[in-house]
Amino acid sequence: MRISLELITFIATESAINISTLVCLQNNLKIPLTDRHFGGGEFVPNRPKLSLCRANREAFVECLCLNFPRFLARDRKSGLKMDFNMLVQQAQRLTNEVQSAEDIPQMDRTLPQVLMAAQELHSRVTQSEVGSQDAQAHIMLGSKGIDLPKITQKLETLSSRKTFEPLDPIADTDIQSFLRNEKENAILSVIEEVHKETYKSAQQQKWDHIVSDWREEKVKLMNALVGSSQGWIEIQKGPEQTILNETSVTGRSCLGSQEMAYAREVLDYNRVVIEGVLRPNLVQKFAQVSEEFNDAKITEMWEIVKYMVNVMPSARSQDPLRQRQHSGQLIQQAKKYLENRYKVYMTTVVSDHLREAQLGGIPNTFSLVSAFVRLRFGDMDNLNAIGLQDGKIEGKPIWPMVFYCLRCGDIQAALKCLEFISPGHEDVIQVLEEKLRKPDQRINSKLEQQIKMQYKRQIRNATDPFKRVVYCIVASCDIHEQHPDIAKTSDDFLWVQLSLIQAEAEANQEILTYAGLQTMILEQYGEKHFNAHEQPHLYFQVLALTGQFEVAIEFLSRFERFRAHAVHIALALNELGMLGGSRDVRQPLLSVDSDDPAPLRRLNLARLVMLYVKKFEITDPAEAIQYFFFLRNLLDAEGRNLFLLSITDLAMECGEYDLIFGKIQVNGMRSRGLIDQFESMQVDPRAACQMVADELVKKGVFESAIKMYDLAENHEQVLNYTSVLLSQVVNQPNKRGSLRERIQVVAREIKERYDIDEIKCDPKILSTFVILYDLLKFFDEYHEKKHQLALETLARINLVPFTMADLDNCLKNFKELRVEVCKVFPNILLATMDILYSQYRAIKSKTTQTSFPATGENPLSRLREQAKALTSMGATIPYRMPGDTNNQLVQTEILMH
Repeated sequence: MRISLELITFIATESAINISTLVCLQNNLKIPLTDRHFGGGEFVPNRPKLSLCRANREAFVECLCLNFPRFLARDRKSGLKMDFNMLVQQAQRLTNEVQSAEDIPQMDRTLPQVLMAAQELHSRVTQSEVGSQDAQAHIMLGSKGIDLPKITQKLETLSSRKTFEPLDPIADTDIQSFLRNEKENAILSVIEEVHKETYKSAQQQKWDHIVSDWREEKVKLMNALVGSSQGWIEIQKGPEQTILNETSVTGRSCLGSQEMAYAREVLDYNRVVIEGVLRPNLVQKFAQVSEEFNDAKITEMWEIVKYMVNVMPSARSQDPLRQRQHSGQLIQQAKKYLENRYKVYMTTVVSDHLREAQLGGIPNTFSLVSAFVRLRFGDMDNLNAIGLQDGKIEGKPIWPMVFYCLRCGDIQAALKCLEFISPGHEDVIQVLEEKLRKPDQRINSKLEQQIKMQYKRQIRNATDPFKRVVYCIVASCDIHEQHPDIAKTSDDFLWVQLSLIQAEAEANQEILTYAGLQTMILEQYGEKHFNAHEQPHLYFQVLALTGQFEVAIEFLSRFERFRAHAVHIALALNELGMLGGSRDVRQPLLSVDSDDPAPLRRLNLARLVMLYVKKFEITDPAEAIQYFFFLRNLLDAEGRNLFLLSITDLAMECGEYDLIFGKIQVNGMRSRGLIDQFESMQVDPRAACQMVADELVKKGVFESAIKMYDLAENHEQVLNYTSVLLSQVVNQPNKRGSLRERIQVVAREIKERYDIDEIKCDPKILSTFVILYDLLKFFDEYHEKKHQLALETLARINLVPFTMADLDNCLKNFKELRVEVCKVFPNILLATMDILYSQYRAIKSKTTQTSFPATGENPLSRLREQAKALTSMGATIPYRMPGDTNNQLVQTEILMH
């Protein structure tokens, strides 16, 4: 069948076209028909129930017309021909099938209706891109049974404007409106509460995520800071109050039970040091205290410290880090600790399985190892099945027996095991015999080379892992082999590595040195490998056993739970001269010195102690001073003793000057303070008081500085700064609790206690204090309206003239005054002029000039002359007074004429 204009005309003029015909054309002619050609009716060829009998003929005609050129081209190309009768027959058959369906009614449209629908669809399709997208959205949602226009209408009716608007006021009797408002209020409150909780939860999750990320970054930074000019990051928590201490100054203490136990031992130790008797071992003292905490990890840490300090004491004049680098004693002590610990572990395992272990014979290492190996390997008949070689000892594999004897540190037991071995291992036996006879000497180099050669040729590829590790331990063979089948724990790994260390190397020989092992633990593996933040005690153990005390202490101090123990480990090591301290107290907590061998670090003990004491120095100053005593041999950048400097900062921080330094008693003697207990250690309490006073002056706290200078017996500075304060308040009226009242009390005590005539200080400072002290009385009398007494007091001071003849003398005296008195001079002139004017008015109001005797002195003239002398003094003195002072003096003088 060929698509032609005649066919299109036929379809257009036909009164009705059922859907079967359309389907036939769709299938046979491949006409691209969609639902948009049928004015909203759905065109589904495979579902005749949804067809229309006379559906949208105009739209269909439009489709044929639009596609007519393509049909013609396709027909020419393919020569497609179809009999129209066949098309009609297929359409009729489909029509009959559709008519047989009774559940879906048929729908007819007239030609104008089809034309209008086609025009509407055409206009919608030919709109802009947005319109096309809307049409596609209608098609997609319509295929799923969603009526988009209705949904749009419903959404447009929704409005949130009234939801969150303020509720309208209602009358008290409007019950329905009241209930509606209450309902809306409840809904709004729930919405607001949910909003707040959601926001709070989101914020908490955000910060948890940030903190988690920062912890990971912090670990990376800690492992990366290894340069000589950098130190470790210090992250410290603020002080937290822990327990109540009835003996503390404030009634509350920030010292926990463990910290208080340590503090008591520190006090006892310092008392012994001050008395000059033989010092106890501070490590032993602290280790005994730690046993009371019932914490296995803490006890274990102190046990490690006890082993590592059990070496020959070195001279305090030598650098601990340089001595440590070449000390084989630390290696031996670390191995001894690991060996004894493993022996305890084996004993525990055997004790738990006595029946299976069959422990018998004389209690010794050989019997213990034999029982342990029996538990681990059992009675195996074929050792080759698991790779073990060279036979058995009483049914137990020989090389595991040798290894575990060495692991327990018993070379003699290992030699006993080797008595049962087949020939070919004589060199190993000879080396072990040499180590047993001369444990501190290196084995014969020739013998060592023979064992290494044998290891390379035969043992390296052996299937028995215990045999390989024994050869490596005996002659330090293959330092890169980790022995994962045997060294499954950190203790085993560390013991094997310590056993491989050699001090000197032959030509072209690679060895493992002590520094190499330290670098491996600290830099190659680091905190991440040992999961240090989850197991801080484990990382401390491997650092301490490899002689890296400074890094171990700094790492432990980051944790609140272990900070107190880290500080006291540092103090104990420092007292034994085994701690590498910073060369400058201003350095970070952990720093790298370019002169030190890698990878050693230096610990700033002063900073560590101060950070620890910061927690409780306010509530427990007595305990804080005991910790500062450990800094007595350190100096700051300016050469000042760090112990005295720390006490200075403590006193200024807590303000307990009387407790720390004592106070001046009625008899003029200083009572004892906390600092006096250290007097025998060349600690001068007066020097400490002087340091505190100087610091207080720098901060401008003159009132406390005067007290400290008085304790330091520095009378000159006492008078000087008392005068400074007096000059600021001497002209003010005296009020209860004011600074003037307090300074007046201090000045009175100084005047009574000091022998003014015999005191040794600058005469100007002394005269200034005396003048200001007299001015206190003058201004008190002036404010109390005792004018005549005030004038008499001022006349004794001889500061201002009362006649013109006294002007030159007063000007001469003014030039000798210090600035403290000069500052008060304008107030003196104004107060004196006010007194004269008050007297003038009083006399003027009672009588007149004619009432005075002819031969008597006229008091008004005398007052005018005094006023004139004051005005002349104010205008002549070489001091820049406030601008209105002279104006007030002149105006008052004019009023007296």
